[in-house]
Amino acid sequence: MQLDFERKKGCLYVVGTPIGNLADISERALDVLAEVELVAAEDTRVSGRLLRHFDIQTPLISFHEHNVAQRLPGLLERLARGTQIALVSDAGMPCISDPGVDLVRACRERNIEVIVIPGPTAAVTALVGSGLRSDQFTFVGFLPAKGKSRREALARLLTLTSQSVILYEAPHRLRRTLTDLARIG
Repeated sequence: MQLDFERKKGCLYVVGTPIGNLADISERALDVLAEVELVAAEDTRVSGRLLRHFDIQTPLISFHEHNVAQRLPGLLERLARGTQIALVSDAGMPCISDPGVDLVRACRERNIEVIVIPGPTAAVTALVGSGLRSDQFTFVGFLPAKGKSRREALARLLTLTSQSVILYEAPHRLRRTLTDLARIG
């Protein structure tokens, strides 16, 4: 078992961040965030607060769904030159319903090493606290935003009667989604 941060040139570290309580971040995650040369963050304001809280001075660059096409080539170039980069999302594990998956996939295609630093995941945390079956479950990520598409997706999910179903929903759409679910189910 590795006990400390090992410097690896040209490596992408996928780092889980807290989903509500800053104390949930691991010591290993903090070590990586402090030692890499750059942090690619979904929202630099959110990640900046996290880094400042733990007095970490690593530079941040934004990497989110609206700039993937622009940022991806530069990040890959830096990794190829030997830069150590950490990828974080606003909360939880990057790549779970998150554009970070594009960077990880591109690294894998180019044989750039990817190391995952585990952390909290909202989907699994919700499942564990729900009391629902956890031996078989389906995670669907975010539902479609539009009403008809959302209702059709919910209707399909209701056919999965032998499994627990976990989905993400934006707070401003939650009431509509629950209303749709009550009407369909």
